[in-house]
Amino acid sequence: MTTQASRDTASPPTAPIRRSAVARLIQRRPMASFFVIAYLGSWVLWLPYILGPDGLGLEPGIELPKLLGSTELAGVLPGAYAGPLGAAFLVTLVAGGGPALLRWRHRLNRWRVGVKWYLLALVGTPALLMLGTLPLPGVLDDVRAPGAAVVATYVAMLPLQIVTSGLAEEPGWRDFALPILQYRYGPLRGTGMLGVLWAIWHFPLFATRWSYMGDRVGRPEWYGTIAVFTVMCVMISFFITWVFNRTNESLPLAMMLHASVNNTASVLLFAIFPALPMDLGLLPALIAFTAVGLAVLVATRGGLGYRRPEVGPELSVRLLPGG
Repeated sequence: MTTQASRDTASPPTAPIRRSAVARLIQRRPMASFFVIAYLGSWVLWLPYILGPDGLGLEPGIELPKLLGSTELAGVLPGAYAGPLGAAFLVTLVAGGGPALLRWRHRLNRWRVGVKWYLLALVGTPALLMLGTLPLPGVLDDVRAPGAAVVATYVAMLPLQIVTSGLAEEPGWRDFALPILQYRYGPLRGTGMLGVLWAIWHFPLFATRWSYMGDRVGRPEWYGTIAVFTVMCVMISFFITWVFNRTNESLPLAMMLHASVNNTASVLLFAIFPALPMDLGLLPALIAFTAVGLAVLVATRGGLGYRRPEVGPELSVRLLPGG
């Protein structure tokens, strides 16, 4: 017989944990959720930069702090971290829980990949961009060896690029999205899709000083620059995918490749080729990585070094169905 006292001290039945509708949606569609959150997280936080004096000028009273002599870091970086990095963290945690989050983070520690891959990222990538500059008309009229100050700036800026553009973007694009897209669509289609989606994420920044095209919004050359940038992102993606697959999905290498491209373009390229017009600054990367991207596609017959994993419970959120 149950007494009143025993009823009072008995533990209440445990109610089932109810996940929110948003959490259930993320679990059902992790891939789509990642891109929606990445885009919205970045684009919303970029609004002060886009609307302020370094963008469209619609809100001239917006003042962003200058870091390293420019408002670019303050304008771009918060949105970059909240976008692909924040979206990958959130979707992985909600859809797969703590174990999936640990597996997602594990690739960040894959440093033991062979010296040749580090040389490719840190030396080969700048060399590729230099070679991609040579075919442009007039650039050979004025070629200069980089001075000590330029070299020092390049060396000092590389770690900053790794922890800004590399760390902000690659845990999302390559660590989270690429394995899913390769598994579902194959390396060729999956990488092509990621390259386009990666480019689209940058589009609002073309209305700011980030692209040097903020004062030309809506003009034909503005659209042309966006088109060139999109093709460039796709071709760079084929190269990064090949390196990522061949290094057992090493995220540090992907981050270094990304940072090396950005650092070379912003520090070395115009110092070595001062005759290169600013408006043509994307063409060296387009030429170089189109050649390299096509080469690795031909050499690997479109496989890009990819080995499709077996479906199993030990795999992370990237293999959840329906994303």
